[in-house]
Amino acid sequence: MYKILLTHHLPQPGIEKLQQSVNLEIPNPDGMNYDAIYEVIESYDGLILTGGVKIDEQLLDKAKKLKIIANYGVGYDSINTVYAKKKGVLVTNTPDPVIEPTAEIAFGLMVSLMRNITALDRKLRENPDFKWDFMQNLGTRMYGKTLGIIGFGNIGKAVARRANAFGMKVVYFNRSKKPKEIEKEFQADFLPFNELLKTADVISLHAPYTKETYHLIGREELLLMKKTAFLVNTSRGPVVDEAALVTALQDKEICGAGLDVYENEPKISPELLEMDNVVLTPHIGTTTLESRTDMALSVSESILTLIDGKIPVNVVNS
Repeated sequence: MYKILLTHHLPQPGIEKLQQSVNLEIPNPDGMNYDAIYEVIESYDGLILTGGVKIDEQLLDKAKKLKIIANYGVGYDSINTVYAKKKGVLVTNTPDPVIEPTAEIAFGLMVSLMRNITALDRKLRENPDFKWDFMQNLGTRMYGKTLGIIGFGNIGKAVARRANAFGMKVVYFNRSKKPKEIEKEFQADFLPFNELLKTADVISLHAPYTKETYHLIGREELLLMKKTAFLVNTSRGPVVDEAALVTALQDKEICGAGLDVYENEPKISPELLEMDNVVLTPHIGTTTLESRTDMALSVSESILTLIDGKIPVNVVNS
């Protein structure tokens, strides 16, 4: 029987089927760090990885029995997938369950940011004498504005669908231009990267984190944006140069930012915490009970498929 290490407690409905077929062990239901995993990994056939713990060559060398790392999430930049492949270890992820909840958070940040929802909620609670006036507390209307989506994969397209309903114009940049039928379905027009930065009233980031996308949005890119523009990031923190973003916000080079991810999580630049034109959430893109359960079902299915002698659907290092 396969012996599987689960590094954090997951919703029971998502792992019930797996528990019937393998020896599933959860040494610490509150989560395991690198050292804790390294200490025990040698005896396991599979690893369900949560929390973005780094899986490096040293750990993979010790994991002599390991056949699969089922990553509980879509981003797998913490795993050395190349070395894992060399060691004969499959790495899978869970792309489908994260699409709609991540798009919801991206759009929620956008709405809250442009209409000052979070800032005004905070002021109403903190100041009983807060002034109400028809020319106070002005936000920015979303209807008719241009949303620029960087990374037009499944999540980017789900955000575009929401923008269509809000009456926004959608433009996108992607490594490859999408077919005409996709552009028509999501009412989205392709723009070159720099042109999108100059054109969009709101930019929403949905690019994966790779060497090529590290600091994709930095000082030069922020200066290309409109001074009235907003930046939303629900992809990966290091896609944005956080120090450059702080400077751009302080110098009013852009209008505001909505962030669910950060360059040095869980640390957040203290300047961002003090700004009313910034909306912050603690990496909750997939944090719904439904999504967490579906993700658990996905990692379970990957392992059960491998046990059945087949290749899992969501292998990222094949």
